Amino acid sequence: MLRIRGTIGAWPVDLTIEMDAADWQQLGAQLNVQAEAPTTPAPTAKPAAQNDALWQSTLQLVQQAGQISGPELLGQLEGLAGSTAAGKRLLVRLRHCQEVRVESGADAPLYCWVD
Repeated sequence: MLRIRGTIGAWPVDLTIEMDAADWQQLGAQLNVQAEAPTTPAPTAKPAAQNDALWQSTLQLVQQAGQISGPELLGQLEGLAGSTAAGKRLLVRLRHCQEVRVESGADAPLYCWVD
């Protein structure tokens, strides 16, 4: 787990990032790439085709729902991806996706498909 605390302008930031062993290994590999270029590529946690299939399933889930709350979506993504950490990574990726708009709901964010 990694915790980042500080401010962005006047806004306080307290961010906790859950990372499993594969995440730490991948981060370490990226740091080594910048410091000294390794001769062999770092192993990835999952094959690219599997990541693409998972991402397409994630997009399809939001598209079919039309609008879904963050906690409900996270629960479904945890089952789809196999872990809470992987589900949260998909939520972050959705926040930066052009096909998805995130709105502030009464109790939780709403992920809305943009058509």
